[in-house]
Amino acid sequence: MSSRASVGASVGASVGVAGASPFAGPDGTEERILVAAEKCLARLGLARLSLTDVAAQAGVSRGAVYLHFADRRALIDAVLTRAAGRFVTRCAETVSRHDTLVDQVAEAAVFIRGHQSDKVLTLRLPADEESLFATLLTTRLERVVEEWVDFWIPYLTAAAERGELRDGVDHRQAAEWIVRMMLSFAIMPAISFDNDRPAQVRAFVRSFIVDGLGPRPEVEPPDMDTNTDSNTTTTEVNPTIPTNTEATKRGQTS
Repeated sequence: MSSRASVGASVGASVGVAGASPFAGPDGTEERILVAAEKCLARLGLARLSLTDVAAQAGVSRGAVYLHFADRRALIDAVLTRAAGRFVTRCAETVSRHDTLVDQVAEAAVFIRGHQSDKVLTLRLPADEESLFATLLTTRLERVVEEWVDFWIPYLTAAAERGELRDGVDHRQAAEWIVRMMLSFAIMPAISFDNDRPAQVRAFVRSFIVDGLGPRPEVEPPDMDTNTDSNTTTTEVNPTIPTNTEATKRGQTS
């Protein structure tokens, strides 16, 4: 099995099969309730959601809803977890197609930007409310960060085996750093590039975000031409690099 395939399998095992729900019970009732709750949320929003509406949408009794979920908060929590798992699963499908960490992180950033308004992945709520993904980030941020850190660990392990990480990098801390950067694409505007143009997002990630994790290049000392017959030392100037004087002249004439 290739490195990319093995990482994909590892991530897939951690987030489940795409489309599958970790809440599906033997008779499917729990899954029906969750699907119904998503539909009710999309129609009514978080503030107006009631277990009575969910039961009617699912075609079950209110008691059946309480049998699976202790209260309204527990049901909403389960819906948020389900939505987060679906988002991670779809992201894993995209990220796993790439062979290097920098491309994987870049593609994750593009995925987050491109699917924020995706009704299937983020469950859009009524116009007067945020998306469920945004709600997830504000109400369950710690859980989201934990799940995404776990998501990146196999990719970092594989990157280390390929020599893409410098020695001594703590994989869990590196994963948390990547997650923090990824979440910034979801909640922060871009100033120096267009956040909604995939090519610019990829270029931004490749230029800055992952370079700090790679091996540090050996810095060679400048060539020195020392005159042993005198007390002065002359440094040979690289002709391809403009001197301060040349740079100043160019700036004045441009």
